[in-house]
Amino acid sequence: MNENLFRPQFDALKLSDKLWLMQTLATRYHLTFKELYAFSRWGQSCTTGLFEKGGREFVFVPGNTVILGWEGFVQGMDKANQEELADIFAEIEYEGSVEGFLRQGMTPVRQVTIGPMFVGRKLEEIGWESVPMNDPRITAHPDWLDALRKLADRDGQSLKIHETVRFERNGDSWKAWLCHPMTYPEFQRSLLWDLAASLPTPDEWAYLCGGGCRTLFPWGDGMDYSMHLHHFESPEDEDKPFDMEEPNFFGVSIAYDPYMREVVKAEQFTTCGGDGGRGICGGLGIFLGFLPCSPHCKPKVQEDKELNGDYDFYRPIIRLENHD
Repeated sequence: MNENLFRPQFDALKLSDKLWLMQTLATRYHLTFKELYAFSRWGQSCTTGLFEKGGREFVFVPGNTVILGWEGFVQGMDKANQEELADIFAEIEYEGSVEGFLRQGMTPVRQVTIGPMFVGRKLEEIGWESVPMNDPRITAHPDWLDALRKLADRDGQSLKIHETVRFERNGDSWKAWLCHPMTYPEFQRSLLWDLAASLPTPDEWAYLCGGGCRTLFPWGDGMDYSMHLHHFESPEDEDKPFDMEEPNFFGVSIAYDPYMREVVKAEQFTTCGGDGGRGICGGLGIFLGFLPCSPHCKPKVQEDKELNGDYDFYRPIIRLENHD
């Protein structure tokens, strides 16, 4: 594998050399090269290539040998985080150490070599097909349309029938999606056939999320309560972007909403980056509610056979083959 495709050497390249390399890779992997872009976040930075394929935006992420996993604090939590956890521990009558409690849900520390790849910048839905409102599969259900008319009379914005259909208001009209449930193996095969792409492995996902950070989160050892966070919005922040959803140092929007489980490549149906909102729904607060978004959190092997179109999302990646 070309050593320039790994982060230490890639970061050291001149912009002209990066530009040539990105254009060469675009041709080889049948992507459209858009531009070089400098991403910087949480103490890490990477100037890399942006690409487009099939209406999706990809970013080139260089490979690296990194330490993944977590066993203890590097910086330690601030007072606000300590107080939140103290209240929760008192409620559940936990008397052990904070590190011991957190370590139970973290992957073990290990050294891993991650190969270079093109990465879908945004999470995508699974199993929802966008269809016009006059699609026969919609018009064949007058009860759906009747419910939609009643909703419109009440100024409602959306209607969803579990694992069947959903409607969302689009100005003065409506948009519709039909649900197509599928199993984990079916989805992986469709991804390969339709996009010639794959899913990141749990280790690749952890690298994309944390870049090899040794702190609990990419920004530090606790939650930053000044962030504008999903599910903890205040009225004055309504129009502000969600901080964790903004592109990270690789240009990837990842691990920003605990309700959104990111499907990864494994022998069984496995997810990272969220728990379907269990922690938040269970009243665990911001710190523990967002803990599944840590790059070091253990991947969750799901018991269900079918993917859940409400909570499961995916990110296509294209791994670079060995070449000079």
